[in-house]
Amino acid sequence: MPALLWEGNRVAGRSVRATARLATALAASYPAACRSLPGRCYLTGTPIRSFAGHDRASARAALGLAPGLPVLLVFGGSQAVRRLNDAVAGALPELVTGASVLHVTGAGGWEEAEARRAALPDALRDRYRPAAFLGAEMTDALVAADLLVGRAGSSTLAEAAAAGLPTVVVPYPHAAGHQEANARELADAGAARLIADEAFDAAALLDAAALLRDPEALARMGAAARTQGRPGAAAANARIIEALAARAALPGDAEIAAIARGDG
Repeated sequence: MPALLWEGNRVAGRSVRATARLATALAASYPAACRSLPGRCYLTGTPIRSFAGHDRASARAALGLAPGLPVLLVFGGSQAVRRLNDAVAGALPELVTGASVLHVTGAGGWEEAEARRAALPDALRDRYRPAAFLGAEMTDALVAADLLVGRAGSSTLAEAAAAGLPTVVVPYPHAAGHQEANARELADAGAARLIADEAFDAAALLDAAALLRDPEALARMGAAARTQGRPGAAAANARIIEALAARAALPGDAEIAAIARGDG
């Protein structure tokens, strides 16, 4: 039976490398992963949510954010968010003097974050929006933000790139270094800055947030991010699967690249 095997990390995992020869076709999120795998490999990107129909003004209105302030999104994903939560705790009083802060804390950090929010002065309290998780609201959060500070999971980076969102990445230091390798791709393109996990604290977060006062730097990073984005990744993978299911000729690299970029 024909099969498509997809790899989401820049460095292909052992299970993918071990089974790649069994697949009819391969797909990957990063050129380096494709080069490391045997057989026909397409660069499709990582399937992500759609940002169609969302714009910054409507996203900020939906989230109840002040229209005149820059927005910082802090999102740790599923990997060891305590490091990020502690940095926000130490930096929060200064952060909210010049920005709105959307902070996805994880279930274990939400109560402490709510207590910190309650302790802020009345005039600043609404500038801090902690949430244990964001479901459908994450689309608006990514579109509303001027800067993302977070981990380097494949989906997080793919969504930031598709949204043209400048990113400060704190790679999870374990899991065979996959996150650092993923983040290097955006950093090398000029779309992200990297901070080592052990170096990330309140001072490092404040230094990263200083980008919010540099619109030109944010614009350069956002433009670089969009060059790396593949918002049509799901459709590109689906096109390959359809060809496999129909026992038809596989599509060409140019067709898949266009679909992945959202051009096809």
